[in-house]
Amino acid sequence: MTIDCFSNIAFIPNDIWVAITIKVASDSIRDLCSLRMTCKAARDAGDSDIVHRSVSIPPPHATPWWWCLSPEAKRFFDRCMVAGHPELLFREALRELFIRHNEDVGLQMLNSATSTGHAAAKYALTMTLLLRTDGNDEKQKGLELYRELDAAGSLADCKAMCFSILTTHRLCRTEVLDQGPYASSV
Repeated sequence: MTIDCFSNIAFIPNDIWVAITIKVASDSIRDLCSLRMTCKAARDAGDSDIVHRSVSIPPPHATPWWWCLSPEAKRFFDRCMVAGHPELLFREALRELFIRHNEDVGLQMLNSATSTGHAAAKYALTMTLLLRTDGNDEKQKGLELYRELDAAGSLADCKAMCFSILTTHRLCRTEVLDQGPYASSV
C-alpha cells in the first residue's frame, strides 16, 4: 500500500511566502538558509529586499570570525547592505565615521539607518551632530534626537551598542567590508 501525498504548497501566493520568510529571517540567518533550500517558492521569497532588510544579524561579538572570510557570507551581507538593513547600515556607518574617517558616507549611512527607526543609529547621529557640527540647525536637530532617546529611556542601551561596535572592530571584517558595496567611496 502506498500513500499518495499531495501538496498545495505550489498554490501559496508569493506575498504569503515573503511574509513567512520574513518571520523566519527575523529569527536567524541559519533558519533562513534552511527555509530557502526547501523549495523554489521559498528561495524566490528569500531573494526579496524586504527579507534582506529584516534578517536577524548576530551582535559583533557573536559573529563567527570565519564569516568574514567566506565569499558566500560576504555576498549575503553585501546584499543586506544594498537592501538597506538598518543594523548593518549602522555598523558600517560607525566604521566609516570613526575608523575610516569618511564622514560623508558615514553620515549618509547613519541617516539611512536612523530613518528606519534604529535607536543606536539615532544616538550615534545625535552625538555626531552635537560634537562635530558648527551649524545651529544641526545642533538643534541633535538636541531633539537626544531628547527623544532620553524620553524613550534608551540612551544607556544605545551608548553600549555603539561602544560594542567600535570595540569589536576586527581587521578581517574591515578588509572584507572595504571591498563591499560602499568601498568605492573609501
